[in-house]
Amino acid sequence: MQTVGYLALGDSYTIGESVSEAERWPNQLAELLRADGVAVEVTIIAHTGWTTDELWRGMQVAKLEPPYDLVSLLIGVNNQYRGYDINKYREQFVFLLNESIEHAGGDQNRVIVLSIPDWGVTPFASGQDRGQIAKEISAFNLVNRERSEIAGVHYVDVMPLSREASNDISLVASDGLHPSGKMYSEWARLAYPEALKALEIAK
Repeated sequence: MQTVGYLALGDSYTIGESVSEAERWPNQLAELLRADGVAVEVTIIAHTGWTTDELWRGMQVAKLEPPYDLVSLLIGVNNQYRGYDINKYREQFVFLLNESIEHAGGDQNRVIVLSIPDWGVTPFASGQDRGQIAKEISAFNLVNRERSEIAGVHYVDVMPLSREASNDISLVASDGLHPSGKMYSEWARLAYPEALKALEIAK
């Protein structure tokens, strides 16, 4: 059986801050694929706190071995958190998206982009302007969705799911900010059909 190489690019949401390795959403997605008899090897290039430019630096340092059969990209929350310009985000996101496609052997069908979750609903955001956070996250997601559609990659919107944490604390990790393994399982479930399409696996 041929092993599928999966490259997951991102920040704390991809590396799974405050959850176990097995609970990270890319690892849970890989498990769903393995249950279908697909051998998957996951490579994660992500770090808590990374912005778009920091992810690119991390990719340059990493010993990557493209082409990968599947590439996912989830980046931008730290650009928003630090108050970085959204137009700069657009420019750098497009660059990273093109690099993702390049790492997928130039095949945009093998790339999945995830939207940025809304951290404003978490306990960490208590005392902050949750409405403003939601507005900014939505604006950043309009950018990454639009550019993803133009590029012809798969897009998975986890933002609505992330907002369910406002009524269900079990969807938040122990640090009061990041998603729990339970939340990540829902992200993996959403990404799963797109991964099957990317890998051209009939289900």
